[in-house]
Amino acid sequence: MRVTLLGTGDTTGTPTVGCDCDTCSEARRRGVARTRFSVHVENERTGESLLVDVSPDFRTQMLRQGVPLPDAAIVTHIHFDHLDGLGNVYRTIDDLAVHAANETDPETTESVAETVERRYDYLAGRLEVHHETPGEPFRAAGFDVTLVPVSHPPLFCYGLRIEEPVEDGDDPAVLAITGDTSYDIPEASRAALSGADLLLADAIVPASSCVHHPIGGNHHDDNGVPRTFGTKHMTREGALQLAEELNADRLRLVHIAHFYPADEAFEEPLAVDGERYEL
Repeated sequence: MRVTLLGTGDTTGTPTVGCDCDTCSEARRRGVARTRFSVHVENERTGESLLVDVSPDFRTQMLRQGVPLPDAAIVTHIHFDHLDGLGNVYRTIDDLAVHAANETDPETTESVAETVERRYDYLAGRLEVHHETPGEPFRAAGFDVTLVPVSHPPLFCYGLRIEEPVEDGDDPAVLAITGDTSYDIPEASRAALSGADLLLADAIVPASSCVHHPIGGNHHDDNGVPRTFGTKHMTREGALQLAEELNADRLRLVHIAHFYPADEAFEEPLAVDGERYEL
């Protein structure tokens, strides 16, 4: 399993357009970027590849990293920075299997899969949308994949457990992705995300940034440190504690905003675009 981090940024990315803050300036000086979130996973056994979320930066990411076009994709939720790159399928990919959850979201009155079908009905001949049941493994690009419910109010959102099938009792390579989530992940989902070779965890800002959020932080630890920024995303401190609880072999923090102070924004284990891992 070869994992390439195509996009490691939040909704606006880093550098943010029109922003000359110290962090965006430092990113330009270093020549690094955090585009909108997406992960490319190659199955070296079958020659297939899987795309996790389809970023609006799809074209730039694919050209820059030189990875193969995907045979299948997964959409974790319907926010534009995780979905709106699907339009790039037009005249680029002839046949793409898109997997998404089949649960009806009370907020939208439709499932993620139904939203994908409705928004991209003009690609009906190129997209085949598969309605998947969260918690039940399905096969995509030769991997066993499970959608894992997490907490990203007000919308339904899902993390992922991606395994390479093995035989004869060997341990599979496992990639776990929290998706966009607060620290308030259900216990069953924590169990599904545990024990991964590589964990990609949402860590949008450091906990110190919670003072700038209109409602502050949530899910404080015993020392009063917020593990959730507002209601939707984990802080760095929350993601680090979650990774410890999940016993991940390796951790990269993703969905990073430019609100990290410049002297912290590129420190370990915060990821930048283009990182590649062999599991």
